[in-house]
Amino acid sequence: MRTEEKTAVKNSVGRLAFVAVSVLLQLGWILFLILRLNRYSAWISLISSVIALTAVILLYGKPTNAAFKMPWIIIILAFPVLGLSLYLLVGRKEATTGMQRRFSEIDRELAGQLWQDPAVMERLSADSRALANQSEYIWKWGKYPVWQNTDVEFFAEASEGFAAQKEALKKAEHFIFMEYHAIEDGQAFGELKEILEQKAARGVEVRLFYDDIGSIGFINTDFIRRMEEAGIQCRVFNRLIPVLNVFMNNRDHRKITVIDGQVGFTGGYNLANEYFNITHPYGQWKDTGVRLQGDAVRSLTVMFLEMWNAIKKTDTDYGRYLPTVAWKASESGFVQPYADSPLDGENVGESVYMNVVKNAERYVWFTTPYLIISDEMSRELCLAAKRGVDVRIITPGIPDKKLVYRVTRSYYDQLVRCGVRIFEYTPGFLHAKQCVSDDKTATVGTINLDYRSLYFHFENGVLLQRCRAVGDMRRDFENTFPVCREVTEKYQAKRSFGARVGSSVLRLIAPLL
Repeated sequence: MRTEEKTAVKNSVGRLAFVAVSVLLQLGWILFLILRLNRYSAWISLISSVIALTAVILLYGKPTNAAFKMPWIIIILAFPVLGLSLYLLVGRKEATTGMQRRFSEIDRELAGQLWQDPAVMERLSADSRALANQSEYIWKWGKYPVWQNTDVEFFAEASEGFAAQKEALKKAEHFIFMEYHAIEDGQAFGELKEILEQKAARGVEVRLFYDDIGSIGFINTDFIRRMEEAGIQCRVFNRLIPVLNVFMNNRDHRKITVIDGQVGFTGGYNLANEYFNITHPYGQWKDTGVRLQGDAVRSLTVMFLEMWNAIKKTDTDYGRYLPTVAWKASESGFVQPYADSPLDGENVGESVYMNVVKNAERYVWFTTPYLIISDEMSRELCLAAKRGVDVRIITPGIPDKKLVYRVTRSYYDQLVRCGVRIFEYTPGFLHAKQCVSDDKTATVGTINLDYRSLYFHFENGVLLQRCRAVGDMRRDFENTFPVCREVTEKYQAKRSFGARVGSSVLRLIAPLL
């Protein structure tokens, strides 16, 4: 194995730098004009202040959590022109009108492709009304049903999931859909690409979809051309362009593979070397995922088709990718893949997590690479701990982003004072996004406990209830705790005035990260 240099970059980073400089120049020019005009006209200065105050009032009235609104309100009031410009650029999760319309059109076309089987919901309700309520919420507000007739395999390491993924891809007969936030044109993807090329040569339809910012440091500008030459259809989500664009703030953070509509994979890992410990930029990398086979894969297929066609509408016959699954599952658990979108006004990812915490009776354990949470989420975690639930959170021991790591730690003290236990994964960087509770329910997927995942990005997860994989996930936690350092006691101690001020400043800028 080789150790990756943290300073190593690919050619595409030059494009990222060009876009960043272009956007900053445009923003700077707008600020310069406004500030210059303000000097010459009291009326213009007054109008700027009125606009800023109006924006603050509208922001205050928005139905989102106060922890997100208050920092922006303070920044806009303190620096009206700069604050408002930053908020319009990176603080709003609303997409452009055109993008909103395209997603709405695709969602209407796909609406009839997913349905809730009443018998499945009745069986879940008979087992546990609380579990059924969680699934009812996801179906009614996220439009993703709960399924049975699905087998689930949990992978405690990304390398295990990747190995299973390659074996499944070799068996593809009709189509392969792959959607990832980050793809690195390196060793791991090279192994995958070889399989995809072979399948494409044999007539299997292969589609590859990735996020531009997520992959920009990993691939060269000719990546799409080379994929197309190999018979692999390739699209990029939300390209970086050198102009001010509010939608640039919304990224595709999903990780999905679908094979023939029968087998699906998802989890926290991207298609890059570090996720499989081929390279070690931040020590030992810890990530997890799941393999689904059966009815629930249909939901993953619909998620992919939504994103693929929202960028460029080409599919007219969705049914060819949504076959009736000829599968008899070996277990009877309830499996519910779900997606979260910044376009629908419903924070499904955060609500699922909060519902798991609210329903916990004995324990609820989380892993997350970043911990930047709302007051509502913090309150649920604290209330659970106060009523005697064993609440634990594992975060990385070695950070990938030092500033974000400091912000993550700024949230520890308020949680540990309420009885939440905090652990840091000492071997390296923990990237897994999952939770497990009471040996009954668990989630795994792409959704971090941070603002960007919970409010700005396109995400996905899988809710597992009464599945064998829930027990496997608990065992993974039990195997992980011994290699962590518990920092609960350290953050229970009273901190100095300077430390408290520092944490407050970090919390203030958290929505900007």
